[in-house]
Amino acid sequence: MDSGVSSLYVDRWGGSRYNELDFHESNSLIRTVITLPNHALADHILSQRRFAVSGVSRDPEKYGYKVYRALKTAGYTVFPVNPNAETIDGEPCYPSLDNVPGPIDCLVTVTPPLITEESIRTAAHLKIPCLWMQPGSDSTAAYNLASAFSLQVVSGGACIMVAIATRKGRNGTTL
Repeated sequence: MDSGVSSLYVDRWGGSRYNELDFHESNSLIRTVITLPNHALADHILSQRRFAVSGVSRDPEKYGYKVYRALKTAGYTVFPVNPNAETIDGEPCYPSLDNVPGPIDCLVTVTPPLITEESIRTAAHLKIPCLWMQPGSDSTAAYNLASAFSLQVVSGGACIMVAIATRKGRNGTTL
């Protein structure tokens, strides 16, 4: 990090600018992102109950697993989606979104952008109203596709695990 070169990031929520040093070394960055004008969308999504995590992993060190576990621990009903896994923590894992039983309130993607785009098409077909693209799973094309399908979208660097913790700290509860 001490290379003397700093990358610039621009979030999609409010155009806030921050450098790589801020991103890695400061909690205030996340607070800034969450408290921008569209924080109401993050709160709305986190007030939902049924989440599907596309790209969930069996490996506890990977973010697909960490996101799934954070949602479960916070009390949400969470459906893991991964065509290469039968179970995650003893829970059934679904090969695709259209195999998940019942309605889904929000899709959380932890997949490469091209797979995210496929998931967005399925989410739109299933009338899933909300989408949270984890960092690394988003792209301009995915964002534009989700917007074209009128999904309510969080993307551009906002991590749902941080949003859950921030909401819990602010409200004393996640749900």
